[in-house]
Amino acid sequence: MIQLIIGKKGTGKTKVLIEKINDAIKTTTGDLVCIEKGEKIRYDISYKVRLVDADRFGISGYETLYGFIAGMMAENYDIKEIYVDSVLKIGGPDLNELGVTLDKLDVLTGDDTLLVFTVSADESELPDTVKKYL
Repeated sequence: MIQLIIGKKGTGKTKVLIEKINDAIKTTTGDLVCIEKGEKIRYDISYKVRLVDADRFGISGYETLYGFIAGMMAENYDIKEIYVDSVLKIGGPDLNELGVTLDKLDVLTGDDTLLVFTVSADESELPDTVKKYL
């Protein structure tokens, strides 16, 4: 299952993501992972969340992001929620390519794992392949 937190830069998307993560840690039955570019939210989320710095692991581009998430899930069946902050900074600005990746991730995760992404864009800018996950 995929959820998007959308809005222009500076609209509080990361703050909403942090709240979702910290609420989820209280109720989840599995492991939580947060992927971010840099380490800007390290001290804002629970130590129980596996924090992944996309730069440290060389995650750049949507194919690499998909492969990384698929690899994590293949290695750890207990991952129930994955949060990705600033997906356009990690994958790139092409919103159509984001839509293709979301479709692939939706097939990969099904109803077993929740994926939440922050996307720095207005709803009016999103192609239909992305809007369907709102």
